[in-house]
Amino acid sequence: MRPSKAAREVGATGPRPATPSRESSDASTTQTGSANAGSANAGSANAGSASNPKKRKIKTTVIRNDGSPSDASLTNADSSPGMWSVVRERLAGEYAVDDFGFDPEFTDKVLLQAVRPLYRHWFRVEVSGIQSIPDQGGALVVANHSGTIAVDSVMTQVAVHDEHPSHRFLRMLGADLVFQTPFLGDVARRAGHTLACHDDAERLLTSGEVVGVWPEGFKGIGKPFSERYRLQRFGRGGFVSAAVRTGTPIIPTAIVGAEEIYPMVANASVVARVLGLPYFPITPTFPFLGPLGLVPLPSKWLIHFDDPIPTDHLPSGAADDPAVLFEITDRVRERIQRRLYDLLAQRGGAFN
Repeated sequence: MRPSKAAREVGATGPRPATPSRESSDASTTQTGSANAGSANAGSANAGSASNPKKRKIKTTVIRNDGSPSDASLTNADSSPGMWSVVRERLAGEYAVDDFGFDPEFTDKVLLQAVRPLYRHWFRVEVSGIQSIPDQGGALVVANHSGTIAVDSVMTQVAVHDEHPSHRFLRMLGADLVFQTPFLGDVARRAGHTLACHDDAERLLTSGEVVGVWPEGFKGIGKPFSERYRLQRFGRGGFVSAAVRTGTPIIPTAIVGAEEIYPMVANASVVARVLGLPYFPITPTFPFLGPLGLVPLPSKWLIHFDDPIPTDHLPSGAADDPAVLFEITDRVRERIQRRLYDLLAQRGGAFN
């Protein structure tokens, strides 16, 4: 299954669901087709001033015991002491989600908690530059993509939430494949992620969210180990357009460590076509060791959030100027590539 045009334009880790309570938003879309149309239009309804975008509020719904929705604030959700209490509440109690399906308490206490041992003890992630992410307001985190499986996006989400003093949530833009995959799509919705399309990206940014995008897409995570830490093409600057149109800063982000967790030595393209996947990796351990081959190697990770690139000073109409978009896209890509080389020299051995 090939990623949609919208996913290729904006860049991602994987796709968007049909989200609840979106009927009141003129910017929301529920199908990939309409997302593509939104990409072509690039948010014409919001084409006024790049530095003063119209605020679009994200609606919040509380799910009651009987499954019926009710408007409320996410802050009204009861705080629970631990993972299992939160799970029990989701099975039998009330909880709050926004109209993308985002459940912040479930994300923090269950989803992120489940991967924190990997983050802290297996990959031993070190983070720098976290102050580049503002304490409040929208920002677009743009990172390199690698590792055969998109573990890098999950580790970045943990880094933003756990290392930032305001414990901000990273709302990631994904490709269709994620949301079309049973169970995984529901988990992605609960974690606040959505399809990589202009409308949803702009809506999240104007509502003050930190949005994450991996513009290399499948080209990045599916590249062979021999091309490690060499950035792939960033597409046509869809992520830049969303940032410029909403006047939000772009934060180039470099991730070192993901390339070594599943070093892909070959791609079984025939198997990939049969399974409808963009690639089927062959690594030193997978598929030869069976399920054990899915255990990632314990590489040392470094994540650096570089200085923000502001966009609020750009004139009206800059989001529709290909020359402007190309220049900023190239600047972001160059910043990430240069920082990758610096981090590799700083880290030394891959398994230190």
